[in-house]
Amino acid sequence: MSGASYPLSLFLCGWHLVVLGVSGEHCPARQPEDDSYVAAVYEHHSVLSPDPLALVSREQALEIMNQNLDVYEEQVMAAAQKGVQIIVFPEDGIHGFNFTRTSIYPFLDFMPDPQIVRWNPCEEPHRFNETEVLQRLSCMAIKGNMFLVANLGTKQPCHRSDPRCPKDGRFQYNTNVVLSSNGTLVSRYRKHNLYFEAAFDTPLNADLTVFDTPFAGRFGVFTCFDILFFDPAVSLLRDVEVKHIVYPTAWMNQLPLLAAIQIQSAFAIAFGINVLAANIQHPSLGMTGSGIHTPLQSFWYHDTESFQGHLLIAQIAKNPLRLPGTQSDSREGDPAHKKFLKILAGSPHCDKDVQEVLCDGATTWNMNSPPTFHAQMMYDNFTLVPVWETEGFTSVCSGGLCCYLLYQRPTMSKELYALGVFEGLHTVHGTYYLQVCALVKCGGLSFDSCGQEITEASGMFEFHLWGNFSTSYIFPLFLTSGMTLERPDQVGWEKEHYFLRKKQLSSGLVTAALYGRLYERD
Repeated sequence: MSGASYPLSLFLCGWHLVVLGVSGEHCPARQPEDDSYVAAVYEHHSVLSPDPLALVSREQALEIMNQNLDVYEEQVMAAAQKGVQIIVFPEDGIHGFNFTRTSIYPFLDFMPDPQIVRWNPCEEPHRFNETEVLQRLSCMAIKGNMFLVANLGTKQPCHRSDPRCPKDGRFQYNTNVVLSSNGTLVSRYRKHNLYFEAAFDTPLNADLTVFDTPFAGRFGVFTCFDILFFDPAVSLLRDVEVKHIVYPTAWMNQLPLLAAIQIQSAFAIAFGINVLAANIQHPSLGMTGSGIHTPLQSFWYHDTESFQGHLLIAQIAKNPLRLPGTQSDSREGDPAHKKFLKILAGSPHCDKDVQEVLCDGATTWNMNSPPTFHAQMMYDNFTLVPVWETEGFTSVCSGGLCCYLLYQRPTMSKELYALGVFEGLHTVHGTYYLQVCALVKCGGLSFDSCGQEITEASGMFEFHLWGNFSTSYIFPLFLTSGMTLERPDQVGWEKEHYFLRKKQLSSGLVTAALYGRLYERD
């Protein structure tokens, strides 16, 4: 991927404070101080082991990790100056990646279970051996007077009589830790859905990790690839008190559907929660994209040219408001929305109140429907139809899923767009069952260019996108030119169809998609 480099900037919007690289949001309505909190995420350009396969001593491992922890400490102190109450650091930010099970061992801290042992690593440094990383993180939390969430590698001895105990006599986990503002280890989460991580073990059961804060109530915790699976990401949210997620990640962007900021934002919208997402920063590996996302707005950073870390700070609501849905929205009086509702109701194409363009060109459309074609998108075989006209209504089906698009293009561009559908088991870089409706800009003017990774577009659309999904877990993915996030005007269910509507775009459309997950078919 390629992209522009954006300077660090500082915005003060009433009570709202944001340190930003890229954000398409204007200043939000002023939040009363007692209804909000100040959060930070840090996208970290980590110092990596020069040879992650080599066997090194604990001292050599600590030398590398302390370089990263030095940066963390600087960021904690910078955040403290801005009144931050919680900060999140990325997955793999301290120890790095691409280790074997053996080569990572010197980088692992011993990890007691905070549900069993109450421990303050900074104040009790000699209580457990080989906990130097936890000690530094604990002291940072105290020094910054904030909750701190970080990811590190941990180890836990096991008995060889345990049939699950590895031959080397220990479990090794990809672990998030939560430290309170007084340095106490309050929670841990061990990654459940590993992504080609041979160095780590999978816990027998998914940790459903939550922690309570005095400033914003209850938070949930999971890591990176977990966001695509029911356990623990969705299971956590059965607890109605969980209104915030802290999310360390080392996400490799994959367009057009799974850029880091896309899925982070979509998760916040889908569940009506706040997501504090910290990604690693290695553009050569496609790793960038962090954000503080609420259901109504996002503050994000995405930069494929910088090789420096980036601190992002925002003041957000303790009780996030959901994006408008069918019951709470007053847009039913909007002419475009009325056309959408009448199409759903099965009104004849030539009902003059439905959609003039359908009446004027009904015969032509029925006799000359756009050609259906197939193209690979995200390693899946999508069925697509081109979206050529200045306005219209089109649909495409695959299996039991049909996707529909009612659209206008205020200004035409010499670009090919297509409406695509996929229903089935995704099997590359993970196995999970999908139902997807996607309006995408193609890489060129040929059909086989649809599904390519692109970041720039000039096509402007006003549209309704919907499908007859058989899952209730649907994530609205929305991306415009220059890796800019947009919010739908409305999402929701109408007559057993899930829809997304958008009236005005701020820049050219790259992707608008409804990404459905059928967890039970995985």
